[in-house]
Amino acid sequence: MSHPPDRGVSRRSFLKGSAIAGIATTGLTAAAEAAELHRPPSELGPGEHEITLSINGKARLVKVETRTTLLDALRDRLDLTGAKKICDRGACGGCTVLVDDLPVNSCLMLAVDAVGCELRTVEGLADPADPKATHPLVQNFVACDALQCGFCTPGMVMSSLSCLERRGTPTEAQMRHDLSGNLCRCGTYGRVMEAIERTAKGEGGGR
Repeated sequence: MSHPPDRGVSRRSFLKGSAIAGIATTGLTAAAEAAELHRPPSELGPGEHEITLSINGKARLVKVETRTTLLDALRDRLDLTGAKKICDRGACGGCTVLVDDLPVNSCLMLAVDAVGCELRTVEGLADPADPKATHPLVQNFVACDALQCGFCTPGMVMSSLSCLERRGTPTEAQMRHDLSGNLCRCGTYGRVMEAIERTAKGEGGGR
């Protein structure tokens, strides 16, 4: 008895292939939807977009253009004016905030690039209703008279905080390195480092 010629695709293999293709298509669709939900902010078009920023442990909604810097979003849209707009070119450190625990010049970072990051500003270190809840580093800045005119202080505090959290008990060389991006026209670097040392030792408040 002669057999029909092999056409290369049986009913079973066809159904099996169709099932696999269906599963693969479903998987690709789900992956595409997930990618759409987590689309990088850089793909946003012109005009304003509502984004969510996690700032000092709270989710904050804000409308920004893709060109809006994190500094301008904080100051002009969220009324968090602790970070100072001084040089606006990343040269002075007055606008330093912590992004995922690392010091960043917020004038050089786009607000949309901060989506998904944990942001901390100097406002998160103090509680106006309870002075005792203020971070010891802030207390030591006051105790050591590391303020002077105070314009660079918020950025200096945030860089100092990063130095403490990353190094524990930093050496003078490490403090100099970590504060090198923060300029103080009043020249209070020595007192700033004294404030860091006091905080590292667990001291706080007045002398």
